[in-house]
Amino acid sequence: MATYDPFRDLDRLASTLLDARRGGGPRRMPMDLYRDGDHYVLAADLPGVDPGSVDIDVDGQLLTIRAERTLGSGEGVKWITRERETASFVRQLNLGQGIDTERISAAYRNGVLSVTIPVSEKAKPRRISVSTESDHSDGVIEAHESEPQPIEQ
Repeated sequence: MATYDPFRDLDRLASTLLDARRGGGPRRMPMDLYRDGDHYVLAADLPGVDPGSVDIDVDGQLLTIRAERTLGSGEGVKWITRERETASFVRQLNLGQGIDTERISAAYRNGVLSVTIPVSEKAKPRRISVSTESDHSDGVIEAHESEPQPIEQ
């Protein structure tokens, strides 16, 4: 037996009105973005999306993610309630400088799209060692690149 929930009906009405006002265009997908060592990880929620509909492209420094959620209607089906909707999703990010756009990769698992965005070698921090007068008889200070070392605090 179904119970009447005025808040659910009000929420559904507000969503319908807001979606109609937006013109039914693409929706934004919620996402998280964090840095993990030498790469960034973007995790975007795309529940119910067919992985084959996901399109990711990079144009210069602009990353664009597009996806479609379609719902089967089934012939001869009599709907009791249908709250899930078909939808188009789009998200664009300006990657800025220091990203290796050639090695971006993506995976889709359990309704979450994960995009791994590596930092370019040029943008990685590096340590410059400094030699002193005692190292060279001519009194010139020279700098050489070496691997970064963790700073102890």
